Amino acid sequence: DQGMVFDVALHLGSLTAVIAYFRVELQQFAAEWIRSLFTRQLTPESRLAWGILLATLPAGLFGLTLEILKLEESFRNPHLIASTAIGFGILLGIADLTGKRQRDERSLTLRDIILIGCAQAIALIPGTSRSGITMTTGLFLGLQRKAAARFSFLLSVPAILLASGVEGLKLIVHHVPIDWNALLLGMIISAISAYLCIY
Repeated sequence: DQGMVFDVALHLGSLTAVIAYFRVELQQFAAEWIRSLFTRQLTPESRLAWGILLATLPAGLFGLTLEILKLEESFRNPHLIASTAIGFGILLGIADLTGKRQRDERSLTLRDIILIGCAQAIALIPGTSRSGITMTTGLFLGLQRKAAARFSFLLSVPAILLASGVEGLKLIVHHVPIDWNALLLGMIISAISAYLCIY
């Protein structure tokens, strides 16, 4: 088991790729979100930004629950990881085959956002792909492939930042020994491969 620290390092690499690829959209979302705080009016961009933040809450609450109950490490066993990887992989295939693919990410309703957010929370169980399960939910909700992927990648930004912050604090508090060379190499490879996949 490579451990949660290495998992987070790989996610930071993919986060770097997401930010690099979607930098223009992210700037627009941030600007429109800040403007909406003052004007109290929603544009399509600020509405999507609020949706991304709202969809992050279930994962944050579930992660906090796992942390308080100390259940995180008990989930990290090969049988569970194999089962979730296979099961959710099959589910993604079904969603891709049966989804109507008629909507874009700007058509998401509050219900859709909550469902995708809850799906992202399930990804805290090892073996469950965060992007995979959120795209699966998006496809079942009728999103186009591109829309499901875009919303999933944009949703990763606050989620990975939160997870990285929590794990970073744990490293500082517990003085965990770290193989920095392995983490750095993993982050670089993750960033490059993620950028190519998104492209």
